[in-house]
Amino acid sequence: MSDTTFCESLDARARKIGSLLCVGLDPHVELLSEPTATAAREFCLRLVTATADLALAYKPNSAFFEVLGPEGMAALRDVVAAARVHAPVILDAKRGDIADTSSAYAAAAFHVLKADAVTISPYLGHEAAEPFLSDPARGAFVLCKTSNPGANDFQDLPVEGLRLYERVAMWAQAWNRRGNVGLVVGATDPAALRRVRALAPELWFLSPGVGAQGADLEKCLEAGLREDGLGMLVTVSRSLAREADLHAEALRLVRAIHAVQTRRVGELPVPVGLLELADLLLEAGCVRFGDFVLKSGKRSPIYFDLRVLVSHPRALARVAALYAGLLQKLRFARIAGVPYAGLPIATAVGMVGDWPMIYPRSEVKDHGTRSAVEGVYQSGETVALVDDVATTGGAKLEALERLRQAGLSVRDVVVLVDLESGAGPALAAHGIHLHAVARLSQLVAIWKAQGKLTDEQEKQILETR
Repeated sequence: MSDTTFCESLDARARKIGSLLCVGLDPHVELLSEPTATAAREFCLRLVTATADLALAYKPNSAFFEVLGPEGMAALRDVVAAARVHAPVILDAKRGDIADTSSAYAAAAFHVLKADAVTISPYLGHEAAEPFLSDPARGAFVLCKTSNPGANDFQDLPVEGLRLYERVAMWAQAWNRRGNVGLVVGATDPAALRRVRALAPELWFLSPGVGAQGADLEKCLEAGLREDGLGMLVTVSRSLAREADLHAEALRLVRAIHAVQTRRVGELPVPVGLLELADLLLEAGCVRFGDFVLKSGKRSPIYFDLRVLVSHPRALARVAALYAGLLQKLRFARIAGVPYAGLPIATAVGMVGDWPMIYPRSEVKDHGTRSAVEGVYQSGETVALVDDVATTGGAKLEALERLRQAGLSVRDVVVLVDLESGAGPALAAHGIHLHAVARLSQLVAIWKAQGKLTDEQEKQILETR
């Protein structure tokens, strides 16, 4: 058994990646290309791949796999295995029966399917729940106040001065002796969320209903967040799956959640990696404050000079590891550095991830091989472009064009800092996804909280993005 409880692991991951998004993996037949287990598997894996850097957890619903027979259950095992590479998996199976049967259900969920948590029904009492709670590293989310229209038929019934779901919340609190119990509390009823949070101030809530069921994201967060701004897995399934750009929609949701957290708590739960990066950039002299003219011609009170990383090998190695954390979730044959600041960074990244590197020349030489792209590659390969920062995206598009002229395909650009000056939308217009270790606004918030920026400096930087 792990020394870390399931709920502690959720806390740690939420702080590390700065997200409360739970991606539902519900392969409804109408969303599939065909009603087969293969199509269900592909549907879910596409969602996992697109949201791997943003999902706090994944929640596959076993019913949509079970209906596809043995092949469907095999697909469910594959989906759980693929999703667990990136985030905890909560099996939505709503189990709960007499003790021996529950023991078999728990073994199936945790040891056969290898899920990290499972949803359970409380109505057979503690003995039915206990088999799911014996390992602190595995979690159980107890059905408390569900998001469906008929939930009130029974869950609102009065029981000794409280509603039945409120009694369930109190029982779940008592069952949480090993730090691995959560509650299913639908996002569709903010008033119930608020009441349950008052009764269970520390528990994690699994909160479906945002999207297809019409829950108001802001209202449910205001009602259900813990005092530390965490404690809710905001589950989105069908509405996300229907989006053409899955990553962009997931990012929109994460940013909307951040906005409520900031208003509610006063500051975001900062990912640990960002705190480290913010300190590293200042210590290595990669960030300067003053009055600078950028390549785009815009004036800026802040300037990032990542070229100096070559003089700080330990800092360069750490930065390369942060890049690698993003790149390992993408699909490509080799990386390409953007001259000139991106070249030493891409070299270090390639060494960390064991990825072959090429680079497009700024100017094609008139002697030797006269290559526009240096390095070994094959026409038709997919390349991930690596650069230092993203401003307007112009330099990236120039490099992309030279790579495409060489017969290479580019889907992703990875940078250390997105200066939030339009690069993301500009690249998206050309079918390119921008991935950044940090956004300028995140770093500015950290430096301001540390007293390294004045109010006026913060205002100037954010206004000139």
